[in-house]
Amino acid sequence: MGSFLAGTALTVAPQLLDAVVTSRVAGATVSVRLSETEAYEGADDPGSHAFRGPTARNAVMFGPPGRLYVYRHLGLHHCVNVVCGPAGSAAAVLLRAGEVVEGHDVAWQRRTTGRGVCRRDRDLARGPARLAVVLGLTREHDGVDLLDPHGPVRLRPAPGGPAAGVRRGARVGVSGAGGEAGTYPWRFWLDEDPTVSAYRRA
Repeated sequence: MGSFLAGTALTVAPQLLDAVVTSRVAGATVSVRLSETEAYEGADDPGSHAFRGPTARNAVMFGPPGRLYVYRHLGLHHCVNVVCGPAGSAAAVLLRAGEVVEGHDVAWQRRTTGRGVCRRDRDLARGPARLAVVLGLTREHDGVDLLDPHGPVRLRPAPGGPAAGVRRGARVGVSGAGGEAGTYPWRFWLDEDPTVSAYRRA
């Protein structure tokens, strides 16, 4: 597992499709099979949080592979990334969407608490903010080691290796140079999977 995550974000992102992320938070277990990811390559990527170097917010991206990088988007929603590449490279893969395969009752409760709205199973983790909610992950989990067998979050590779039927295209909501589809087709998804999120330009 460790050697697999030591690859570049562009290598790791499609290999995470069909992998399963399991969280054990507040005594509840939820597992999500990943159907959509995005690669971010640090200093070589104008769409990356680490493009201009390390900050207090992105410090985990510069650490060893296998850690979670969790940030708050626009002060509203959390997004979950898997750090990859060698330490110092600041590469990471955003977990954009997936299918809840364990802990459905907990996932539904988390998604509908307060002002949350969810009408179908396919929408439980359809989008990065929703995925973070069903897994119960927040900034508190920034830096969690996915390789720790006793940690609160674990990553299980796709059975049988990388998924088939992978498509790629422009990243969602990335503005400026990093959003150019021809140069940065760094979003990966499982073709015809109903849990893949809708594409939106910046």
